[in-house]
Amino acid sequence: MKAVVVIEPNRVEIVEIAKPVPGDYEVLAKNKIAAICNATDRKLIEGHFPGINQYPLVLGHEGVAVVESAGAKVRNIKIGDHVIGGLLGDFGRADYYGGWGGFCEYVIVHDHNAMVEDGTANAENGWFESCEIQTVVDSDIPFEEAALLCTWREVYGGIGDFNLQPGDDILIFGAGPVGLSFIKFARLLGINWIGVVEPNSSRHEKIMSIGADQVFVPEDVPAIRNKRKPLDAVIDAVGNESIVNLSLPLLKLGGSMCIYGVLANDTITVNKSLAPYNFNLFVHQWPTRFRERAAQQPLCNWIREGKLKASEFVTHSFPVEQIKSALEIGKTGQVIKCLLTY
Repeated sequence: MKAVVVIEPNRVEIVEIAKPVPGDYEVLAKNKIAAICNATDRKLIEGHFPGINQYPLVLGHEGVAVVESAGAKVRNIKIGDHVIGGLLGDFGRADYYGGWGGFCEYVIVHDHNAMVEDGTANAENGWFESCEIQTVVDSDIPFEEAALLCTWREVYGGIGDFNLQPGDDILIFGAGPVGLSFIKFARLLGINWIGVVEPNSSRHEKIMSIGADQVFVPEDVPAIRNKRKPLDAVIDAVGNESIVNLSLPLLKLGGSMCIYGVLANDTITVNKSLAPYNFNLFVHQWPTRFRERAAQQPLCNWIREGKLKASEFVTHSFPVEQIKSALEIGKTGQVIKCLLTY
């Protein structure tokens, strides 16, 4: 079967690897649509994702697939089901390493609930923390939306981690897929005022159409303090240490500085003198899995109600065989979310 492999940093190829065989609590599913993660996949390709430094690695972690076969102890997933969160850890050869393997032609999904019920949800039986968010998606959810649920569930879960509340005033740095998702969900959840800082002016119209109240360039940030009351929260959807200290003067007493995404550096410097005496610092580098899983139902409800659409986020689509073209156009700044089709 086809797999997208980073042979070495900045060299990506389509290679053939063995088709996986599902274990007792696993299903084998054929990919329909996968989505490139602008942040994580780019770091893996370029060779600077913290903690992952062995190549070749098999790429991908966002997608929707259709179940073709199931192990003997699977009872909550059936053949024909649409599933998200499918990954692959065994590539049939010892010299390939895991970049989660979600861009493979076939992926493996675990029956997490059955493993919990049987007391086998542990490493000895092949369970790992991502199994909790490998879930069935109702077939009325279109494949494009189902593929984006991987990103959307993480962002929705992040809103819970950051304890954002209806009526809050917030500022978001960045308007990539994550930043735009924060805008969309914050508006749907009743956030009072949503400001966005984005240096790429070509995205300003999109930012406003998604639901922001006002958009700024980075040079505007110091002046925000003089134009608005102190903010309940600032969200760094970029993962840049400099955003923290730039934002601290904007917070109200007890406000929150919220960092979303993996930080490249091992340490960050926080100049507390810039902030009010009391403030919260949230660092969300990895999804909180129970929140991510719980996010699926409200997100699917918004999709059914027409309030959340893939078309607002997807700008490009390529057959998986054209992965190199997809990655190249991703460097141009034109892409919000790019899909791979199978």
